[in-house]
Amino acid sequence: MKWNDILNDYEHYLKIERGLSENSIKNYSLDIQKLINFLTLSNSTENPKKIEKETLQQFVYELPKTVNPRSQARIISGLKGFFNYLVFEDYRDDNPMDLIESPKIGRKLPDTLSTVEINELIAAIDLSKPEGERNRAILETLYGCGLRVSELINLKLSDLYFDEDFIRVTGKGNKQRFVPISKVNKKYIDLYRKEVRIHRKIEVGHEDFLFLNRRGKQLTRAMIFTIIKHLAEAIGLQKNISPHTFRHSFATHLLENGADLRAIQQMLGHESITTTEVYMHVNRTHLAKVLNEFHPRN
Repeated sequence: MKWNDILNDYEHYLKIERGLSENSIKNYSLDIQKLINFLTLSNSTENPKKIEKETLQQFVYELPKTVNPRSQARIISGLKGFFNYLVFEDYRDDNPMDLIESPKIGRKLPDTLSTVEINELIAAIDLSKPEGERNRAILETLYGCGLRVSELINLKLSDLYFDEDFIRVTGKGNKQRFVPISKVNKKYIDLYRKEVRIHRKIEVGHEDFLFLNRRGKQLTRAMIFTIIKHLAEAIGLQKNISPHTFRHSFATHLLENGADLRAIQQMLGHESITTTEVYMHVNRTHLAKVLNEFHPRN
């Protein structure tokens, strides 16, 4: 059994059986490829069926030299899943990763933007340029609907249910959800699609994508990162932000203004409420305000 052959089978399993996104499958494959590269450099001939726990321990021992603890934990978790698959398919009788522990890591609180900073970023957009209206609609949608960047670039005209004040979002594992959209957000999307997008020559196969580049094609994730980076530089923002920062801000601001955690979970598309809670890092001033306002003794 060759590593690359079983890795191809595993990728197919992740896509068909688990329903994972292309990005997730790619990340799992890259982590397993790290093990394959380690074995190659070590001149090891061990195959997936026969690889020993000691070899895997040596691989894990080398990880801190190249990756941080969070990445180490992800790689170990991914390998455990890979060997569980081999057991499930009767290629092995045991999972050699079972007794190998991940490094202890704390939860990293996400960075957020204040409403003032978000307004400054949007105000910095040059609306005199052809892409100005598009970029404003992009930021309004990232923040107004709490989307992941992959969800944003895959948003389609056929996903807009403006009469019902919802958009249909395709999230991780191709799972769909409906997210409410505000009047302000609808206004800027309509300005873009009716005043700018309508004049764009669109490439075949990209007609339904909402946000397009100058060549009439679907935007890439990298392009969204670049847009946000340039705007942050334009206002002198001293924070390292990304498209996901707007998603964090969306969730945090909703919670600070009294939104229900379950409702936020549904809008973000999280399977577990535990995942949603990591976004909810409210400051102490807000917590004190909540106590003073709602505790019966106050």
